Amino acid sequence: MTRTGGIMSDHRSKPKQQLPDARKHQLISFIKSGIRIGGYALVPFNLVWATIFLILSEIVGIIEELV
Repeated sequence: MTRTGGIMSDHRSKPKQQLPDARKHQLISFIKSGIRIGGYALVPFNLVWATIFLILSEIVGIIEELV
């Protein structure tokens, strides 16, 4: 019991956080980098497609952090 009269929680009852899958994270990171490099390579030729590629790489970056 705690000083306030409550019952102490059992640490074993908490669900454990799953560790991220390092291999998937690395694979998605490489894909993101490839898309980003492609986007920058398109800048001198077509700004619309370059922007689309760079936005897509940011979306893939968000997915990368969720893996």
